[in-house]
Amino acid sequence: MSTGGIIICLAAVALLLIVWGIVTNNSLIAKRNRVRQCRSGICVVLKQRNDLIPNLVASVRTYMGYENELLTRIADLRSRTAAAPEGEQIRNGGEISALLGRLNIAVENYPELKANAQFLHLQGQIAQMEDELQAIRRTCNAAVTDYNNAIEMFPSSIIAAWRRHTQEELIEIPEEEKQPVSVADLFRS
Repeated sequence: MSTGGIIICLAAVALLLIVWGIVTNNSLIAKRNRVRQCRSGICVVLKQRNDLIPNLVASVRTYMGYENELLTRIADLRSRTAAAPEGEQIRNGGEISALLGRLNIAVENYPELKANAQFLHLQGQIAQMEDELQAIRRTCNAAVTDYNNAIEMFPSSIIAAWRRHTQEELIEIPEEEKQPVSVADLFRS
């Protein structure tokens, strides 16, 4: 092979490496932005759900009384979550989900509340948002896993290290939701 042929081969290899680097970098940016979009989507649904909580708490308090610690905890978490950073909103959102589940169990002791149309409507809306939150959390964790894999796997890890891409955290299930459900507590009056 002549010197000119070697130069052309080296130039072609260099061009392929540059194109690969650009494509890989753009792919990493797209994956990182997908993670951010998912986290933002979680915050949007949390905000919508948190806007409904005062109405739900008000309708439940009418039947359960103002001293109920569960209602107070839900209201407190809701108010702290409104101005919190994204990560804290997501963590508090998981805790609120667990508390709303406990609230639904407590409501079983109040048949007149279970028959209240406003409460049933609010409960249905919140349940729908809980389902939406679970779907978005699964989507977010899939996007985070995809992004983290791209950062760690060779050869894209070279570009990721060079462009200082860092691992994203998976959305974890809150500790209280990991605990086994006590059937005795569910049937306690």
